[in-house]
Amino acid sequence: SVTTKIFAPASRQFIDTFDSVWNEDGKLADVTESVLENITAAYKENSPELIYYTALYNIFSEFLEDLNSDFLPNEATGFKQSQVWNKLYDFQKDAVIGCISKLEKYNGCILADSVGLGKTFSALGVIKYYESRNKNVLVLVPKRLKDNWMTFRGNYKNNPLLDDRLRYDVLFHTDVNRERGDSNGHDLFNLNWGNYDLVVIDESHNFRNGESSSHRSEGEEYENRYQKLMNRIIKEGVKTKVLMLSATPVNTRFTDLRNQLMLAAEGDSAKFDNVLGTNNPVEKIFRDAGAAFKAWNELNPNERTSARLLEMLHFDFFELLDSVTIARSRKHIEKYYASSDIGKFPTRLKPRTERPELTDIEGVTFNEIYQRIDALNMDVYTPLKYVFASKRGKYVDLDSAKGRSWANREEGRNVLMITNMLKRLESSIYSFRKTSERMYDLIDGITDAIDRFEQGRGEQTLDIVDRSFGSEDFDAEDADGEWTVGKDLKIDLADIDLVSWRNKLEEDKTVLNDLLGMIEPIAEEHDLKLQRLIEVIGEKIDNPVNDTNKKLLIFTAFADTADYLYGELASRVQDEYGLNTAVVTGTRNPATTLPNVRADFNTILTLFSPKSKARDVLYEQNPGDIDILIGTDCISEGQNLQDCDYLINYDIHWNPVRIIQRFGRIDRIGSENAQIQLANFWPNISLDEYINLKARVEGRMKLVNLTATGSDNPIDQADNAELEYRKRQLEAIQDEVVDIEDMNSGVSIMDLGLNEFHLDLQELLKKYGEADRMPFGIHAIARASEDTSQGVIFVLKNVNSGVNIDKQNRLHPFYLVYIAQDGQVAVNHLQPKELLDKLRLLSKGKDEPDQDLVAKFNAETNNGRDMSAYTDLLTTAIQSMMNVKEEADTDSLFSAGGTTALANDITGLDDFELINFLVVK
Repeated sequence: SVTTKIFAPASRQFIDTFDSVWNEDGKLADVTESVLENITAAYKENSPELIYYTALYNIFSEFLEDLNSDFLPNEATGFKQSQVWNKLYDFQKDAVIGCISKLEKYNGCILADSVGLGKTFSALGVIKYYESRNKNVLVLVPKRLKDNWMTFRGNYKNNPLLDDRLRYDVLFHTDVNRERGDSNGHDLFNLNWGNYDLVVIDESHNFRNGESSSHRSEGEEYENRYQKLMNRIIKEGVKTKVLMLSATPVNTRFTDLRNQLMLAAEGDSAKFDNVLGTNNPVEKIFRDAGAAFKAWNELNPNERTSARLLEMLHFDFFELLDSVTIARSRKHIEKYYASSDIGKFPTRLKPRTERPELTDIEGVTFNEIYQRIDALNMDVYTPLKYVFASKRGKYVDLDSAKGRSWANREEGRNVLMITNMLKRLESSIYSFRKTSERMYDLIDGITDAIDRFEQGRGEQTLDIVDRSFGSEDFDAEDADGEWTVGKDLKIDLADIDLVSWRNKLEEDKTVLNDLLGMIEPIAEEHDLKLQRLIEVIGEKIDNPVNDTNKKLLIFTAFADTADYLYGELASRVQDEYGLNTAVVTGTRNPATTLPNVRADFNTILTLFSPKSKARDVLYEQNPGDIDILIGTDCISEGQNLQDCDYLINYDIHWNPVRIIQRFGRIDRIGSENAQIQLANFWPNISLDEYINLKARVEGRMKLVNLTATGSDNPIDQADNAELEYRKRQLEAIQDEVVDIEDMNSGVSIMDLGLNEFHLDLQELLKKYGEADRMPFGIHAIARASEDTSQGVIFVLKNVNSGVNIDKQNRLHPFYLVYIAQDGQVAVNHLQPKELLDKLRLLSKGKDEPDQDLVAKFNAETNNGRDMSAYTDLLTTAIQSMMNVKEEADTDSLFSAGGTTALANDITGLDDFELINFLVVK
């Protein structure tokens, strides 16, 4: 205020002017309340949640500006009154809101919550929203998951969402390639593919191959499944939004992720560039991410950690993923959502490891058999190698890059078959024997055809039809690729060097004969692996893990093994224990010992897991229970079988992620089992021998140039460090049940997203109102926990716009630092996701001050008059950011990208404003 002394008569003019301003509305505002509020806030005891909210409000204020009615779900549609919404857990509701806002803003979203977290129900929540707005929805699924989705849209007794009257269409991934025919009640020839407003793609990683992976077929360009989806559904007709449900939240090849995102952008990355607001265009972001991953992959395995990769990736990459992905791990859900809101996960018991001998017949061991597998030429799979050079153009397009690499592809197939033989040996001696017999018959048929041709009484054309292996031997995601093996091949015998090829074929017949003679005597009683399985089943039934639960799920990679086990176990289990068994594989008809039921895929799964699959609603009279289910990986994804509490891997899949996906069938939220058990059968050789064996097989692969696979990550030389790294992975599987995101080497997009903080901000905004008037510098005290040690989390704002430490802080201009009580940095400012997670854990839901902690804090600080200890920690926080910068500068001096040193400096406290801080005691 200003005081001015005025003498009469001029004073009258001043008084009139003052009165006119004082009395006119709008010229002055009463700030008394505001001033008092600020003073009160600065001196009153604040709740941890208020500190969390004001931090979010400041950091994500731009996000709030973006939240307009265009991007947020319109609740007037009534979708929150639906059955599906009311069945969702809180974390699933957050996913629904997040997915809808991303679909509205970016036209695409990847939902990659971890195994067992119910992505299907979250997706149904999104579908209900769009259907309530009268939109057409298509769900594209792998054929084996048809019933999962049909259940929720059909007028069936076991549809828990019957009143929602969902009406989406369900088609299969393979239908995208088809021009005509009927599929799931749809006439594909007349289907209006372009008229879908929303496409939900279950297991969208199967559409990861992208635009570039088409190949030529008989002179015509082959349009792959990805391109058909892009051209027929997404680009044509109405504007299509794409929700992708991915089972692979861990990314090592960022091109896979890019290709999925491009579906939402209709193949034009510029459409993303316009709405993302990142500094760099999408293509450059993915190029840089790919380069960072390549550099990371060349590090020593001990340094190859997720945290290290996160440091190497540019924050634009995080920004991109944050915009279009939602991914939470089970650990994350358990930690950051109240248990009352998320239901219960079962307790995982320590896995059981079984290492039975192969057989008790003298001289027949795993290694002895492998020596013979290793001796196979497998040249039955490399006929083009023996085609005369002058004739090769008849069979491959020698002018194209892929045509020129025919030798690489053949050699790759050769090694693939060796690998498959070894995998089948690991699975069961029966499966291995059946494959060896089929391979012998294949080779014998070809040598016989050669003999007849040379004698002038046979066919001129050799039609190679290979049935040695089943479709389960090859990854489904390669269905569009060059590695597809077992396609029929026609070759004119006159074009081949028959003498050389026949010699190689005869050598393999001799080896296979020897092999078959060795393993023939191993029948049921000499198959020690089978005998041990029988014992484990008996132990489980006699000593249930939970109450009287006798259910058991047995996984194997191969239909041959599944059939063998069903044949050996079904009648035995029925006779000894009075329990019914069933078998489900992707290649043959299901079967069960339960009488008077239709033995189809869905019926068997329903009777095996009657509670999770609503059997009693579906059947007026209970048809009975199936207690032991033998299955292949056709049921390893997307199935809820959590009535069961015991899972056996009869063979160890070479991809450890598959083991975790299998266990995810029973390790699910809402399970009624208090605990669940995993048991793994391993070959009876040491882990070192097992690792070296795999390395030797892959060593054959390293001789092959893998360009034909379209992979940008060919198998590197398996040095000792690499083998040690893999050994640690396999040891981990033996000692504990590992989550997928902990298993894979790579970056988990669960480490990256900030979506839940956006959602918290929306929720807390309703609770606390605008935070603009909240003074800076306020604090609260929160209680330390196992995950959060004593110290302080500072929330700072950079007031010098020239300082963003080499553009590595994705929250710039906001900087969070967690300093432990002893002055050590607990979490540095370049890990904002972890910092916000910890702030959330300490604060959310704690909307009242903890009076005990407040009293302790006030005693230490003389009621806030002596804050020197915290001033010192704040100085340490600023200094820590300088130290992290200096380390990055030093690293960059030795990297290809040049130096960041001298680019920016932090001078200290003058550059920052203290938003607030949370004391952890």
